[in-house]
Amino acid sequence: MRPQIEPAKYPPEHFINRELSLLQFQRRVLAQAADPSVPLLERLRFICIVSSNLDEFFEIRVSGIKEQIRIGNRKSGIDGISPADLLRRVSDEVHKIISEQYALLNEDILPALEQEGVTFLRRSLWTEAQRDWIREYFLREVMPVLTPIGLDPAHPFPRVLNKSLNFAVELDGLDAFGRDSGAAIVQAPRALPRVIRLPGEICEQEYTFVFLSSVLHAHVGELFAGMQVLGCYQFRVTRNSDLFVDEEEVKDLRTTLKGELQQRHFGDAVRLEVADNCSEDMADFLVQHFHLERGDLYRTPGIVNLVRLMQVPDWVDRPELKYQPFTPGTSRGLDKRQEIFDAVRRQDILLHHPFQSFAPVIDLLRTAADDPQVLAIKMTVYRTGTDSVLMEHLVRAAQKGKEVTVVLELMARFDEEANITWANRLEEVGAHVVYGVFGYKTHAKLLMVVRREENGLRHYTHLGTGNYHPRTTRLYTDFGLLTCNPEIGEDVATIFKQLTGLGQATELSHLWQAPFTLQPKVVAAIRREAGIAREGRKARVIAKMNALLEPETIEALYDASQAGVDIDLIVRGPCALRPGVPGLSDNIRVRSVIGRFLEHHRIFYFRADGDEQVFLSSADWMDRNFFRRIEIAFPILDARIKRRIIREGLRPYIADNSQAWEMLPNGCYRRKTPRGARRAAQLGLLQELAAGT
Repeated sequence: MRPQIEPAKYPPEHFINRELSLLQFQRRVLAQAADPSVPLLERLRFICIVSSNLDEFFEIRVSGIKEQIRIGNRKSGIDGISPADLLRRVSDEVHKIISEQYALLNEDILPALEQEGVTFLRRSLWTEAQRDWIREYFLREVMPVLTPIGLDPAHPFPRVLNKSLNFAVELDGLDAFGRDSGAAIVQAPRALPRVIRLPGEICEQEYTFVFLSSVLHAHVGELFAGMQVLGCYQFRVTRNSDLFVDEEEVKDLRTTLKGELQQRHFGDAVRLEVADNCSEDMADFLVQHFHLERGDLYRTPGIVNLVRLMQVPDWVDRPELKYQPFTPGTSRGLDKRQEIFDAVRRQDILLHHPFQSFAPVIDLLRTAADDPQVLAIKMTVYRTGTDSVLMEHLVRAAQKGKEVTVVLELMARFDEEANITWANRLEEVGAHVVYGVFGYKTHAKLLMVVRREENGLRHYTHLGTGNYHPRTTRLYTDFGLLTCNPEIGEDVATIFKQLTGLGQATELSHLWQAPFTLQPKVVAAIRREAGIAREGRKARVIAKMNALLEPETIEALYDASQAGVDIDLIVRGPCALRPGVPGLSDNIRVRSVIGRFLEHHRIFYFRADGDEQVFLSSADWMDRNFFRRIEIAFPILDARIKRRIIREGLRPYIADNSQAWEMLPNGCYRRKTPRGARRAAQLGLLQELAAGT
């Protein structure tokens, strides 16, 4: 539903490529792993986060570039880079990032962990007792579930699951049937742990681990009796994991998705990772087999599946090597002795996660499920996890006869399977489950409870910037608003009618909604600030989001900068706007804050000639959010809460001189260094809002 707009008024060199900007974000995450002020086990976790992010980058972004090349598209994007050129630049940059990542792991983090009694033992360092224990473990736990496949005409190359651990084995000699193919593949079942802790009685260090890859390397000969193993090499393939569903062919989205999910593990290969000891012959063989180019080959000086190290910090009971635990605070306006409905009737309540508890949202659903005066509950669900107390309360509400309606987004990437499971469960108890509007992901975060009271029906609503996912509310920064403002309630009710029924879009009182009004309203608000500045009055825009990519919005920001508007953009991830370019964006500053928590709230501030306007939103300033998703931005009408959002969600991030990175005109970033007092937004908010650390 993107409106027809004029071609970009600014030349390609004024825009930064999305993929290259996203890789700059990975560098900022990697810098957390390199930061000695970050606790050691958390630095290991950041190493793993980089690997996880790169996995998704290849599964979705690189696979998209390759598809453009495959269909012969030579057209460049708004940044002027063609798909073929972009793929080369991406490959070069990722190779550099991976080299730096493994150097940091092998030369800094692992030696530092060893000094702290957390050791990952190489095979060359195993003692005799350890070798005996590992051999027994291999024979008992590993070997029975392995299926070595010798490569010959009767045994073709096995199907390799996306991101699975595999071993290519070079062999010499004849087997029992006189075959001498010279190569075999051993796949490590996902049920096997990739990291194994050795018993304390055979180790000097308290926490001693070995990798499954080391165990298999040491004993792979057991799988090929009488033959000589010439080499054993780990490898891992990343595949295209984007799902495609044809709108014209689909009759039942849920059934269609179930079929598509089965194929996700076997999409086209887009990356091959091999251990750095892999022979050139075997590397060439694997590259050819997976129909890849040499630029798609990534050699790793260590295990190829670093993501599996993510659990290690949880296994090690060393609090001093981790972030200090904290208890989320209770939001102002909430009294434990007061029912949630009474509290929300008295005043709007702002929740600031993870510094403040998500419990009030859970309490709202729990209370609504049990309250005989509650008639209906309506909720949008994008990501909620496989084990969700919120969904359990919805199930119970439906069982108790409430009218429960859930707009459940089946196309939430990598959460499709969990959402299908919840859809089945909710329908079994009589809830209405709909999947929104085909072709438009429902990304808005809305919860509405309809309650009968003395003066009639009242709408209690929760609107948020983050998902209804209790686990991520401890990891992501987000705002949530609890309100029973009748006009907001009517807007939310209207959106639910759109999502579950049919009809034309209607004008909303307060909410900006994608794909209809959100982008035009944002652009209009920026242009209003530009108009105010041209008349010689103070004008200001501050926006915080995950990504800034939509061209018309960027052009409006460029125009506003040239008109004299003072603009601060806090963009965690990719940003296509170039700040600080003379004559273009002199008055625009872009910063990214990377810390303990994933920055996730979206806040839009417009000075509006002194009548400050503050919106919270589920949407980033991207094409997909503006035109291919159902999103909302909601205004903060309570002056008290408006001041809180400015004080907690904007000012600390603009003032941050410890975890903030300034974007340079060339698209690279420079970390801020304290001059005087150290200011870190997340740390300050923890100290101010959390109940205890």
